[in-house]
Amino acid sequence: MINIHSFTFSPIAENTYVLWDETHEAVIIDAGCLAQYEKEELADFIADNRLVVKQLLQTHCHLDHVFGAAYVKRKFGVKMLIHKNEIPILADVENRCRMWGIRGYEPVEADDFIDENDKIFFGNSELEIRFVPGHAPGHLAFVNHAQKFVIGGDVLFRGSVGRTDFPFCSHEALIHSIETQFLTLDDNYKVYSGHGDPTTIGYERKTNPFL
Repeated sequence: MINIHSFTFSPIAENTYVLWDETHEAVIIDAGCLAQYEKEELADFIADNRLVVKQLLQTHCHLDHVFGAAYVKRKFGVKMLIHKNEIPILADVENRCRMWGIRGYEPVEADDFIDENDKIFFGNSELEIRFVPGHAPGHLAFVNHAQKFVIGGDVLFRGSVGRTDFPFCSHEALIHSIETQFLTLDDNYKVYSGHGDPTTIGYERKTNPFL
């Protein structure tokens, strides 16, 4: 059984997720820890629960989701996996941090690429990868069908959807991704978003004003 623990990091209030199962193997999704105390909070949680981190997965590479990526790679000796379309987004993070006056970001490069034809394995667990561009050109979501949940990044929020006013964004593509990759799931699938509280497919299908 997969356990899910979320942290809310940085002034942008980004959700970083740690997933692990009974084997104590784990993955970290979206390393948003920026301040040193946030990095230590993440590391202490890993140590206290005796977890072995196997991979760093990124739903996408906007700055708030990769603030702590270099730290996570170094601390746990893992590879950072992204969709290839996120290469220019990741390369621009340092510049964006300068523009917005954000200090403390350590530049990082991806180690390998993943897409919708791949699956993620850790311990006895499996995540399906879905390609959901719109908010970002290489945005991915990670789905577990056995426990019916989605780690969805900045695609679908409780009562809202991801922003599309950044470079390489598309509102039309975002809505198409939601309709074809999220709303095709059963109503009881839980969605863990990149910001804010979790929601469910059913709740958003019935109430989300953007859908």
